[in-house]
Amino acid sequence: MPLTHAEFHFTDQESVYHGKVRDVYRLRGGRMVMVASDRISAFDVVLPKGIPYKGQVLNQMAAHFLEATSDLVPNWRTESPDPVVSVGYAAEPFKVEMVIRGYLSGHAWRTYAAGGRSLCGVALPEGLRESDALPEPIITPTTKEAIGTHDEDISREEILARGVVSPEHYAQLEAYTRALFARGQEMARSRGLILVDTKYEFGLLADGRVVLIDEIHTPDSSRYFMADGYEARQAAGEPQVQLSKEFVRQFLIANGFQGKEGQSIPELTDAWAEEVSQRYIHLYELVTGKTFEPAPHGDAAARIQANVERFLAANPA
Repeated sequence: MPLTHAEFHFTDQESVYHGKVRDVYRLRGGRMVMVASDRISAFDVVLPKGIPYKGQVLNQMAAHFLEATSDLVPNWRTESPDPVVSVGYAAEPFKVEMVIRGYLSGHAWRTYAAGGRSLCGVALPEGLRESDALPEPIITPTTKEAIGTHDEDISREEILARGVVSPEHYAQLEAYTRALFARGQEMARSRGLILVDTKYEFGLLADGRVVLIDEIHTPDSSRYFMADGYEARQAAGEPQVQLSKEFVRQFLIANGFQGKEGQSIPELTDAWAEEVSQRYIHLYELVTGKTFEPAPHGDAAARIQANVERFLAANPA
């Protein structure tokens, strides 16, 4: 059964926050435990159907990329005591998500196709087609809102004018974002992929250090194209072979749902959930080059509780 909700009580636990797809448990001593559930969200709405193994895919893919970029940007994670759990340092999140785009796709394309020629204060040239490479990667931040509310596009100027992030910290976030995206594109190319766009979240540790938090370069936070045939498909005006959560959004759009008031989520069947699961697993193997090994069947919540407690006992704060 997919793990869509569980209430854990870990040693030294101080608080818990249930996000759209992850649950974050803060512990005394400045540490936290992040549990990646099998929930799935689209258009900032948590869908009522869980996706088998999705949490494991996201947790293990995030660990793969956090380890591969730790020489560029410090991050919050220290260990993964369970396939769906990461443990690390608690950080105070900045109230923005740093979205970076190398190609015109997804939300950026929908804005452009509707006539918009500016996104988050960044001008877009005329004459672009869907999936075209942008002249250079652009940063298009969004506000980081609470669950149940929509994140909104925001410009660099608005962020600074509102005091959402200080000028010094924002400059650091931009520099980190560009460095991470360049590394992510390089790693994607080595796997025959194009990293199209992605988002990063950052936080501030108690000692004042800015660190990368949450996940990176996963299907939930990123979009990939298959590199083989990209140019030919663009020349022919054909859709790109896309590897991301976009197929979930397109399914919902085709069935009349975009998270807007008055719209109802279409029926989500077990067969649909299984198809989504297989796509996540395929992308994990394609992006990382590793074979996916499913976590043991059985009581996932009991397994997580035991594994985390075992880790905390062996690694006291």
